Amino acid sequence: MTGIRNVSSLENLRLEGPAAPSRAQGASFADALGDAISTADRLQLDADAEATKGALGAGNLHETALALEKADVAMRVLTKVRNKIIDAYQDVMRMSV
Repeated sequence: MTGIRNVSSLENLRLEGPAAPSRAQGASFADALGDAISTADRLQLDADAEATKGALGAGNLHETALALEKADVAMRVLTKVRNKIIDAYQDVMRMSV
């Protein structure tokens, strides 16, 4: 039961850096997830544009490979986040009331 009593002390925990939630701006998990999805979409579109330029002979092979790899990494991260969200939802649904 000591863990339950110490939960209130977690409210004073301060995170710094890019992972810190911005309470002043009202950022929520849904906002952060939406931003991540838009960023991944933008990276996919950039990779498509680079691949098109490369196919037409106007692009740089290094930049094309870099754009494709960035898009791949972003998609893998989003897939892992989605899987974790689904696992958490399933865990909650299995809980007995």
